[in-house]
Amino acid sequence: MKRVKIVVAYDGTNYCGWQLQPNGITIEEVLNKGIGRLTGEDIRIIGASRTDSGVHALGNVAVFDTESRIPPDRMAYAINQRMPEDIVIVRSQEVPPDWHPRYQPEITKTYEYHIYNHEVLNPLKRRYSTFVSFPLDVGKMKEGAAFLVGKHDFASFCNVKTNAVDTVRTVTKIHITADGPDITIRVTGNGFLYNMVRIIAGTLIRVGRGFYTPERIKNILEAKERTADGVTAPPNGLVLVGIDYGKTDLF
Repeated sequence: MKRVKIVVAYDGTNYCGWQLQPNGITIEEVLNKGIGRLTGEDIRIIGASRTDSGVHALGNVAVFDTESRIPPDRMAYAINQRMPEDIVIVRSQEVPPDWHPRYQPEITKTYEYHIYNHEVLNPLKRRYSTFVSFPLDVGKMKEGAAFLVGKHDFASFCNVKTNAVDTVRTVTKIHITADGPDITIRVTGNGFLYNMVRIIAGTLIRVGRGFYTPERIKNILEAKERTADGVTAPPNGLVLVGIDYGKTDLF
């Protein structure tokens, strides 16, 4: 038996998120079935990040155990022959039998939230960015984002349905860039609460529109209460860019 690590990219539009559920097709379900058809085994993958319905990824990470004789570094090619076009295994490699994608000492995740800020919707952007027709002040958004960098209790920035007991997280970087109407919020941290990045994006959009001052972000953090915060931005603008395991990264 060997454990294989895979990096997975997907367009989440047509899926009910990553995690298995009874009422809709998920990324995890498609991977389990596709890899199972390849190896002839009952496959149960373990994912690093359980992205929500409609959220995309360029670099989610998962592992599975197999007795297949296919070389682990060739698994990506073999699995892709059994995947739909909107799910791709970027690469694959064998890892130690006890290696777990969620429990590593130096894990950081990077997400991007994409906004299309223009008077008129561009139909080619609608699947991968959130449309905002009112002008956004990117400078003010950057000022507000600065309050989120560091180790904080992000209770105000998580969905009330979260099961997390500890809501303290460390955000190491937030970069906001604008290229014409395309605005990108790039967030890196050691972990994220349920809907945390989408709530950060929704709150910064309100700052950009002038509904909140940048300093309001600090007050929201200190409140440690979800009702103190702004709206949750739609899922289609969110992309899990990648997961970095630091010195323990085996790729």
